[in-house]
Amino acid sequence: MSVDIIVAGVGGQGSILASHILAEAAILAESESPGGERVNVRVGETFGAAMRGGAVASHVRFGKGVYGPLVSRGQADMVIALEPLEGLRIAVEYIDRDGIVVLNDEIIPPVDVKIGAVRYPEIREIKAALEQLGATVTVVAGNRLAEQAGTVKALNIVMLGAAFRSGILPFGEEILLEAIKRRVPQRFLDANLEAFRLGKESHNA
Repeated sequence: MSVDIIVAGVGGQGSILASHILAEAAILAESESPGGERVNVRVGETFGAAMRGGAVASHVRFGKGVYGPLVSRGQADMVIALEPLEGLRIAVEYIDRDGIVVLNDEIIPPVDVKIGAVRYPEIREIKAALEQLGATVTVVAGNRLAEQAGTVKALNIVMLGAAFRSGILPFGEEILLEAIKRRVPQRFLDANLEAFRLGKESHNA
């Protein structure tokens, strides 16, 4: 049994931190499970343009018998999409037909959209395309909730809260919160814990 997750977004949104928090939680869950079987945890990243704003996809895999760092095509149990179009791009290649997509509703237009060469699809169109792939889609007002928590930089933690609500993560809330506390600087912790709560309690945007 393994869980394969991809956090998709663009540079500067915190997708890599989110993936490392998930990995840390999986390790904590194993350490707190007396007599439990060893769980392998792997994290791998793929990058687009090597600059802020370039595409970033961070793969997280945990479970017995997990060795490679990258999720196989068509095998992702969940895609956490910090940027909607990047989420769709990753899901087309990686999402399992019974997978879950947690989709932020705020776009970051790529260059070809900014210059008018192509049209950015509406969120409802992206959601419909994901559902055609067989995915269950939850749309989250991630940026708005992060701002409500105190900082838009907590978007990634809002999305982790929404991902936790799906029930697919193989560890409890306290373990995930402990992983957040270990990875987030102390001065930003309160805002990030509030961001997690707001994401967990959010409904489809």
